[in-house]
Amino acid sequence: MNLYARTRNLVHYILKQQFALPSISAMILDVTNQPVILRIAAIFFATVFLQHSAAIAKQPRKPNIVVIFADDLGYGDVSCYGATQISTPNIDRLASQGMKFTDAHSAASLCSPSRYGLLTGQSPWRLHKKGNGYRLSPDQPTIASFLQGHGYTSAAIGKWHLGYSKDWNKLPITGPLEVGFDYHFGVPTNHNDSSRAFIENHDLVGRKPGQKYRIVKGKDFPEGLAEPRVEDQVDSTLTEKAVAFLRKNAADPFFLYFTPCAPHTHVTPAAGFRGSSTAGLFGDHVQELDSHVGTILQTLEELNLAENTVVIFTSDNGSTPKDFKGTNGVRLNLADDSGDIRTKFKTAKEDAKKLGHVTNGPWRDGKGYAYEGGHRIPFIARWPGRIDAGSSSNCTINLTDLFATTAELVGSDLPKDAAEDSFSLLPVLLGKEDRIADREAIFVQGDGKDSSVAVCTGQWKLIVRYGSDSDQGHELYDLSNDRGETSNLADQHPDVVKRLVSAFEQAEANGRTRH
Repeated sequence: MNLYARTRNLVHYILKQQFALPSISAMILDVTNQPVILRIAAIFFATVFLQHSAAIAKQPRKPNIVVIFADDLGYGDVSCYGATQISTPNIDRLASQGMKFTDAHSAASLCSPSRYGLLTGQSPWRLHKKGNGYRLSPDQPTIASFLQGHGYTSAAIGKWHLGYSKDWNKLPITGPLEVGFDYHFGVPTNHNDSSRAFIENHDLVGRKPGQKYRIVKGKDFPEGLAEPRVEDQVDSTLTEKAVAFLRKNAADPFFLYFTPCAPHTHVTPAAGFRGSSTAGLFGDHVQELDSHVGTILQTLEELNLAENTVVIFTSDNGSTPKDFKGTNGVRLNLADDSGDIRTKFKTAKEDAKKLGHVTNGPWRDGKGYAYEGGHRIPFIARWPGRIDAGSSSNCTINLTDLFATTAELVGSDLPKDAAEDSFSLLPVLLGKEDRIADREAIFVQGDGKDSSVAVCTGQWKLIVRYGSDSDQGHELYDLSNDRGETSNLADQHPDVVKRLVSAFEQAEANGRTRH
């Protein structure tokens, strides 16, 4: 059968069977002029193609996702959370355009396990690991690897603190690109670490050709590094890289995990921000962070991406109320020495406190502790047209919840072997629910000693002590009446203690809290 005959029969079938037009199809069959038949077929298939293309065009593009993850930013360090001597207009604008959470918690009260929890959706206390040096393995599911499987391009720009390969003289230096990210530019642990280097993808930035990279005790800068980081320019550099990523990937869905170093020590704001707050150098550093947040938001607007981008702003743990003395003897590498920064950076936290700033707001203690100041954090989400502008929520949430939230955003189920402690926040964000169904409590790693977990329900807060702290006994607080955790009610409410201890033991025994 020749092409003409096949085409005529196909047109006849479609008109008769699909469109119930037998009389017209019969007329078509009587036409012996081949160009007429072929012209009809061409018109028909062009119409079908255009209809199909239009249907595809109408399908909404998956939302972009931007997580801005500040470092050691306390609940009271942002003006929309009560700071009066620090001004954060860009973060405040984000809150006015989205939803502000007042009972959000990091996965841990320390940097590295908190970041582990956010990216994996697994509570870091499950690992029973001491210290602040968690690592991700290449076979471990992360938000980035999950989104990579759904057509997203992902970048980890900023503080990493989740491990690289050990020998940096053997390339490639493995790390973020092995757990789902397509691009990486960042600092290994923070802008005060001894590496004094940036890492881009699989290598150091500014490596001296032909020389081994070595950190030498007693020397200010590593050997083999031609371009040591400049402490007061680190976050500016990271922001430039983040903006470049957004511009390069604007046409397709992306995930930006942006983790600036401010206001973690060293407290080294860029020269243009020194003296900008009334909370001393520390307040200036927070205000620099706010400026970089503004740059990210402005870039999304310039690229016409704001409407289809979910932006999350939060912190990895509470702030440290005291200055860290361990790096006070380090020779700072600065672009500008103005404002007596080489002296003031050593007492920035204490100076802010003397000036009346309360870094963790009404909450007790700070980073490294199981009390609220260690893990209650700012958390703001914006998605224009979907999340009500200027809304707030007192739902108790954990940063481990971002994995499940991401899965629901892209319309996919979570893998069974991933995100064991992650619950989607989307129903709360969209105003459909005010609580997360089937969850009474969240569980937060309380310290770096593997000796405490905070069990938080909203009203009740139980600190479960075990290991080296087991002799201290459990502590129970009613946060609705005692924000400062001053009155331990464990003896007065043994039934509550029993219930929450049981919930924690059950969560550990099950190996997961997500059903």
